Amino acid sequence: MTTQVHSLWLPYAQMKTVPPPYRVVRAEGVKLYLDDGTVLIDGISSWWCVIHGYNHPVLNKAVHEQLAKFAHVMLGGLVNDAAIHLAETLVRITPNKLNHVFFADSGSVGVEVALKMAIQFWRNKGVPQKSRFVALRRGYHGDTTGAMSVSDDDEGMHRLFKGVILPQYFVDAPGGDNIESHECQASLCQLAGLLESNKNQIAAVILEPVFQGAGGFRFYPPEYLFHARRLCDEHGVLLIFDEIATGFGRTGALFAAELANVTPDIMVLSKALTGGYFGLSATIAISEVYESFLGDDPELAFMHGPTFMGNAIACAVALASISLIETENYLSKVKAIEQVLKEEIQGLEGPSLCDARVLGAIGVLEFESPSNLIGFREFAVDRGVWLRPYSKWLYTMPPYIIGEDDLRRITAVMKEWVSHQGKHI
Repeated sequence: MTTQVHSLWLPYAQMKTVPPPYRVVRAEGVKLYLDDGTVLIDGISSWWCVIHGYNHPVLNKAVHEQLAKFAHVMLGGLVNDAAIHLAETLVRITPNKLNHVFFADSGSVGVEVALKMAIQFWRNKGVPQKSRFVALRRGYHGDTTGAMSVSDDDEGMHRLFKGVILPQYFVDAPGGDNIESHECQASLCQLAGLLESNKNQIAAVILEPVFQGAGGFRFYPPEYLFHARRLCDEHGVLLIFDEIATGFGRTGALFAAELANVTPDIMVLSKALTGGYFGLSATIAISEVYESFLGDDPELAFMHGPTFMGNAIACAVALASISLIETENYLSKVKAIEQVLKEEIQGLEGPSLCDARVLGAIGVLEFESPSNLIGFREFAVDRGVWLRPYSKWLYTMPPYIIGEDDLRRITAVMKEWVSHQGKHI
């Protein structure tokens, strides 16, 4: 049953015309239970973060145990064991040399932290003019002002703010099946040219490694990361990886950076960090970045401090989430999901369907136009599946614990919609 809401302002929605939302009263495993008794298989992990499914006993236990001690203490002059242990764990599992963790409370804020960190790094080194960024077109890094500035301002959801937010440098998004593709070579050529001409103004290059999420659900060859790393090193520019969507196994590796054996100077994690239980982000830097903030001058200190950074409950559940990933071999679960998605939808053809692609636990159907997906939400709900298309992309990014039968129910709905489109042309 849908629910009329008036006081609650929904995200990314024209409140005058948006279809009423569905009211969830319980969730268990990969299932959402609505107030009218409808049961839905969640095919998108509540915006990609609920990787362990809902109401997981291990995560619930971590929450209760920390709550029995205390919920939160500020990190200004105080600290808590969960935050300390989570920082140590993230240093252990992320690419080599990422040694220092700064917590915040959302992915967007984690990106803001990374941008500020890069700017102040150069200021602390006596190069204050290095304060601009290079980003990929079709990229998306969050909804706060700094994050918007490095997201695509021509085709992205923040184009409304073009001319208001600080302008940055952009290069065309890479793509294709290999690094020799025209899209990859053109992007690298543009990146090299920009860095050569503007290296005295550029603080960092920021990108979503291998998978661009809300900017078009696009994949590109991991080798691009190697060349981006090389160009940044050649021109004295930091490299930032936004692994908010890709971190913790979504692409098939624990972190997408591993697919190219590349370590960025700064990495941002969020979404799956807590298994979807709490808002939390981690911005992790190499020692060279961290050490630039050390000294006798108080103004060298990093000037950022979210009230809820290092929240004890969020950190405790993040530790439990990482333990599940490691002890229950979640990368094998992602591999199994990838195999089913490839069998079911990769290469699928149909009227109005432009492409069907798969990487890790990500399956994407790209249509010609958003109009090709009008009515899909209700179509899927009628068949017991929760999928939420964005623009012209119908995608699934399911919880990693999903069983094969439930996953094939999701793909069956996606394929039926393609067939349904053909009947209406």
